[in-house]
Amino acid sequence: MTKKALKILFLAAEAVPFAKVGGLADVAGSLPKALRTLGHDVRLMIPRYGAIRSDQFSLNKIGDPFPVKIGGGEEHIHLIGSSLDVGTEMEVPVYLIWNESYFSSRDQIYGFEDDAQRFVLFGRGALAALQKMDWQPDVIHANDWHTGFVPAWLGTVGWREPAYRDIATLFTIHNLTYQGVSGRLILTFAHLEQLKHLEVEAPGTVNWMAQGIAHADLINTVSERYAQEILSPDMGMGLDPLLNARKDRLFGVVNGLDYDQWDPASDPHIPHNFDSQRIDQRSANKTALQQQARLPVRADAPLVGMVTRLDHVKGLGLMGPVLEWLIERDAQFVLLGSGDSDYHEMFEQFQSRYPSQVHAFLKFDPVLARRIYAGADLFLMPSAVEPCGLGQMIAMRYGCVPVVRAVGGLADTVADNTEMQGRGTGFTFTAFTPEACQEALQRALETYERDDAWRSVQQRGMRADFSWTVSAQKYVALYRKAIDLHNS
Repeated sequence: MTKKALKILFLAAEAVPFAKVGGLADVAGSLPKALRTLGHDVRLMIPRYGAIRSDQFSLNKIGDPFPVKIGGGEEHIHLIGSSLDVGTEMEVPVYLIWNESYFSSRDQIYGFEDDAQRFVLFGRGALAALQKMDWQPDVIHANDWHTGFVPAWLGTVGWREPAYRDIATLFTIHNLTYQGVSGRLILTFAHLEQLKHLEVEAPGTVNWMAQGIAHADLINTVSERYAQEILSPDMGMGLDPLLNARKDRLFGVVNGLDYDQWDPASDPHIPHNFDSQRIDQRSANKTALQQQARLPVRADAPLVGMVTRLDHVKGLGLMGPVLEWLIERDAQFVLLGSGDSDYHEMFEQFQSRYPSQVHAFLKFDPVLARRIYAGADLFLMPSAVEPCGLGQMIAMRYGCVPVVRAVGGLADTVADNTEMQGRGTGFTFTAFTPEACQEALQRALETYERDDAWRSVQQRGMRADFSWTVSAQKYVALYRKAIDLHNS
C-alpha cells in the first residue's frame, strides 16, 4: 500500500541561496528539494533579512500584512513568496517572514543583542502565517535554537487550538554549542508565560534549544554517532540530562551532499575534470594545486590538504606536532582557512620555515577549496567535535582520501581502510592526540605507496552514496514516526 505524501513545513534561520552563515543553510537549501523529488509537499520558511534583495531573487508579496502580538504591542508581518528550483519542472515554495524592525532593516543573520526576540518573532510569524494560507502541514521540521519557540509553543499552548492541534514536530540539532539562552522576560515578549522552567536551564533563563528538545514529538541530530555522543556530560553541553530523558525519541541522520553542486566530472572551477573511471586524469589537478601553492611540482610527494575554520574544535591544537611529522616524511601540506589568530601565526611560521613543503592560504575562498579537494591526495580532519561534517564527503567525492578523527559524522561516513581489511574509504583515529593522528597518517602514507591499493580507496570513496536522496528518505521515516507519536 502506497503511503500518502506528507505536507512538511521546514523552518530555519538561514537557507541557501537566500542567506548563509554556516552548514544549516546548506541543509535548509538542499533537504527540502530532495523531499520534493520524493513526492512530498514541502515548503521552506525563513526570515527575510535586508541582504535578501529583490534585484537578486524573485520575491512576491503574498496577501496583506498581518499583525502579530509581541510584548505589550504588535508587529506587522509581510509574507513574501519565492521558490527553490528542483530542476525537474518542480519547485519548493519558499516563504520569507518580512518585518522591518527585526529583520529587513538588518543585513546580518546573527549577532544582535535582541536575537532571542527576533527569532521568537520569526516563530510567532510562521505560526500566524499558517492561518493566512490555504494549507496546513502534517509536520513542522524546526532547526536549531532559532526555531525552538515553535515546538515549545505548540506543546504548551497550541495543542489546545484546533488549527494547530494536529501538527507534529521534528526538532533537529545541528550544533549543540549554540543554545539561544535569554532572560525569562522573553516569555512576556513571546506571550508564553506558561512555559515551564526546565532543570537544565540556569535560574532566571530560557534556553530555546532545550525547550525545542523538551517539546518536539521527535528529535534528531545530523549523524548517528553525534546523537550518541551528546548523551554524555563531555559532549552534551549541559543538556545531556534532558537528552537522556528523551533518548527514546532521539535519532541521527547524516546530512547529504548536493551531487549536482559537487561533481568532479563537470565542476567548472577545477582545472581538469575527471570521474572514478578516469581517475588518472586527476593528477593534473595536483600539479595545478602545487603550482598555485608555490610548491615544487612533485608527483611522488603525498600532498595533504585541509579546508577548515581555524578553531580548536576543528582539532587545530594537534597540528603543530602533526605538521612537523609530515615534513619529516617529505610530504607537502596545503591549508585553506581563517579564524583564530594564534593558528594563523602557527601556519605562517611553518610556511616561512618550510616554503617548499607548506603553504597556508589564510582566507575564505570557495573556488580554491574545490581545487584542494580535487588536487590533494589526502584530506585531514582531526576534529575534536564534528556533528556531521561535509568536508570529508566532498573530499571522497573528489578522490581525495580522508584521514579523520572518528567522531560525530566523521565516524558515520568514513570507513577505515585498515579495519575494513583494504575495503575502506579513508583512515580514522580515535584518541584526540597528535600520536593517534600520526598513526592514521602513517597507514595512509603506506597505502599511498601502493598505486593499485590507493586507487581502490579513492574509487570506493568516489562511488559512496552520500546524496540527499538517502538522507531525505530517512527524514520521511522520522516525519511519519513523529506524526504517529503526536497522534497517539
